[in-house]
Parts: sequence; structure tokens; C-alpha cells
Amino acid sequence: MEKNIPVLYSKKEECCGCTACYTICPKKAISMVDDEEGFQYPKIDESKCIRCRQCIKVCPIKAKN
Repeated sequence: MEKNIPVLYSKKEECCGCTACYTICPKKAISMVDDEEGFQYPKIDESKCIRCRQCIKVCPIKAKN
């Protein structure tokens, strides 16, 4: 069974833009992309993601849940 691509956030309020997920990704599958207001949010390149979930483990917001 193949693991799903991690969901870093479903609403912008669930992301603080700290870049921890971007920094920890061993395959450089996460890039920080500007939104219409100039704030950066992570985006996963599904072709590079190995589904190790390190991004979820390091997230300060996800760690609280």
C-alpha cells in the first residue's frame, strides 16, 4: 500500500511559514511559494516526495495536534 503525500496544511492559518518542512526534506521536494500577499507557504513536488513524513514530524503546528 502506497502512502499518501503529506498534507502540510489545508488552510493558511495552519501554516506559520517557518520553513522547517522545507529545510528538513531530504529530497528537496518542498519549495516555498509566495501567495498573492507575498507570504511564503510550502508546496510539495509530488514527483520528488518519498513520503518519509519528516515535514509533518518537524512542523511546530502539527506537533501540537
